[in-house]
Amino acid sequence: MQEIILCKLGEVVLKGLNRRSFEMKLMSNIRRRTQRFGKFKVYSRQSTIYVEPVGECDVTGAYEACKQIFGIIAIARALPCEKRIMAIFDTARTYLGDALRAAKSFKVESKRADKTFPLGSIQLSQQIGGMLNEAFPNVKVDVHNPELTVYIEIREDAAYIHGPAESAAGGLPIGMGGQAVSLLSGGIDSPVSSYMMAKRGVQLEMIHFASPPYTSQMARDKVLQLAKELTPWCGRLTVYIIPFTEIQEEIRRNCPEDHFTLIMRRFMMRLADRLAKELHCKALVTGECLGQVASQTMQALRVSEDVTDLPVLRPLIGMDKEEIVRVARHIGTFDTSILPYEDCCTVFTPRHPKTKPVVEEVREMEQALDIEGLIDRAMAAREMVKVRM
Repeated sequence: MQEIILCKLGEVVLKGLNRRSFEMKLMSNIRRRTQRFGKFKVYSRQSTIYVEPVGECDVTGAYEACKQIFGIIAIARALPCEKRIMAIFDTARTYLGDALRAAKSFKVESKRADKTFPLGSIQLSQQIGGMLNEAFPNVKVDVHNPELTVYIEIREDAAYIHGPAESAAGGLPIGMGGQAVSLLSGGIDSPVSSYMMAKRGVQLEMIHFASPPYTSQMARDKVLQLAKELTPWCGRLTVYIIPFTEIQEEIRRNCPEDHFTLIMRRFMMRLADRLAKELHCKALVTGECLGQVASQTMQALRVSEDVTDLPVLRPLIGMDKEEIVRVARHIGTFDTSILPYEDCCTVFTPRHPKTKPVVEEVREMEQALDIEGLIDRAMAAREMVKVRM
């Protein structure tokens, strides 16, 4: 028999009457993300999703891809065999032989999902454990603190032998949490916020604001690279690049300097709101973190979200920079995020930004601007870039 991948479900098992729809979406995501590694049969049995190769497949590549699919909490490569004691022993001896020879201690842990199997879980563990101990006299049995655990799962169609499972992405299957537009800059925070919302099952559309000639081609390439680095977690992404130069220059000409950043953020939210409604998305996602910069005070956040009636999701709001950096390193975006290319958020930065703005005052300042005309022209000139793994 061929080696297969066992995907253990996390929160999905708690979904009650909706559980099957979550499982179906997760299996669909697995099929799509593993198809470049060959043809796999993906099916669900007893809180486990099986990813079984059909013909020649890159099982290692598919295994690594599955580790980054939201909805899977743990993952293991396993070898199926017949549900007979000698078949189970022979499979464990050959499949996990190298690991048993390298370990100082081991135990066998069995799960009997098929209740027609004649031995109980403890009996099976004792019998196979004794046979493996005889076959590998160098490794002692330790049921409390083993260096290696041999897992046996007796299921409907076969017995499955594997070593310890690895942690996977967790969360919920992408697509089950609705759709949102995520504001993607070239910094550390916005890719992390996108990852965290994708982990809650949200399908993301990305929006980025470019201000040539103040921002360079390298800055644009950096953002598209960040989007590419998110695709192993978020799946394929579309980045909508919105020209922002005219808007920023109009703000500089017509508005008080200490409000530049605030009014710029309001335009970003307006553009994201317009795009979200075109794409039938139900929320906006930002990388804002309370108190991190002048435009992220409570008052400033209130001013920026005043221009949209969509929920603004801020998954980083209570995190500190060290926590955000830790996640950025984990998802593989940190090194790209710190490349020294400017983005539009740093264009025309005020020397003394307003930290406690008043919504009504900011609305009054914006009356000097052709808001709808600026939004219409920016949206008409947008560019759409599809990003795949």
